[in-house]
Order: sequence, then C-alpha cells, then structure tokens
Amino acid sequence: MKRCESGHYFDSNKYSSCPVCGVDDIDIGSTIAKGGLSRSKGNHIDLDLDLDLDLNVGPTRQINKSGQGHDEGATVGVIRKEQGIDPVVGWLVCIEGSERGRDYRIRSEKNFIGRGDNMQICIKGDDSISRENHSIISYNPKTNSFKILPGTGKGLVYLNDDEVDTPRELKSFDEIGLGKTKLKFFPCCGENFKW
Repeated sequence: MKRCESGHYFDSNKYSSCPVCGVDDIDIGSTIAKGGLSRSKGNHIDLDLDLDLDLNVGPTRQINKSGQGHDEGATVGVIRKEQGIDPVVGWLVCIEGSERGRDYRIRSEKNFIGRGDNMQICIKGDDSISRENHSIISYNPKTNSFKILPGTGKGLVYLNDDEVDTPRELKSFDEIGLGKTKLKFFPCCGENFKW
C-alpha cells in the first residue's frame, strides 16, 4: 500500500496515482444531463467534426405494422379467436404444498405448468417444481376434453399417484402431483357445459 500527499492509501500495483485524489491537470468538462443540452438555457456546443463515413448501409425498409406479414405476433387460441375472449375452462386447486388453498385457472388449449413467471400456471414456493414446462394441461375445444402431459422439465408428474409418462385424460377431482405440491382438478367445461 502506498500513501498519497493527501493521506489516502491506495494499491500502487493497481493505480499509478491516488484514485481518490484523481489526476492533476486533466479537464474532463462539465456533466451534461441525460437527453443532451437545452438551447433554451443558452448552452452551445461548437463541434468541428470532419467525418467521412461509409457505413455501407442498405435502404430503409417499411415495417409491416398491420399484422399481414408471415409472423403476425402472439398465437391466439381457437376460442379466443372465435369469441374474442379466453374464458376459464377449469381450475386446479392446491391441496398440499406451499400454495395450499390457491386456485389456478385453466384456459383453452395448452397450459404450461412451472414455477417461472412466464408459465400459464405458475406455482411459487416449491423449488422441486421445474421453472419451465414441468407439465402441461390441455383443453381441446373440439372434443371438449382435458389431458395432462409430462413436460420437458426434470421433475416427474403424477396423476392419482401414477406417473404420467404419456398424455392421459383428466377427470373431475383427479389429483395431480408435482414436486411437493398436490393439486385437485375441477373442470368448468364438460358434458353439461361448453363455451
């Protein structure tokens, strides 16, 4: 350690002079607010730049904002496209685990289950559930039926204490196990109702 004339200690292997005192005879200039200078305050900058740039940039292209291109944006489910809404088709209710008593809405088509915020069914507080795609619950509006599928996550999925390794039909009051969490399935759509 080295001590400067002002009494500050610094590592001479890292710094050639005291980092607290700074460097003598250096003119850094004044700080300019984000967004640049305001001409209304009388600030003036005289830049004498002689730049000869050839950036080899192509022509400007129009961005298709009307949604008529090949990738129109977010995928829209069948029911939402037909009816303008994405209604609840069923629920999962946590009966065991950190989220006990909480309900999760099931929407039409695929519902990805995990503990990540980007999952349609996000189960917090159970780190034995994969962050993404631990399991999938699907509702098929054409057949008015529900299925549970294993996801791409590391953890296993159980339906009524049997491992789910292929798509399986879900019925009222079925019990789903993910990590340390158990969920009970309650359909809204079925033989008596359909959107």
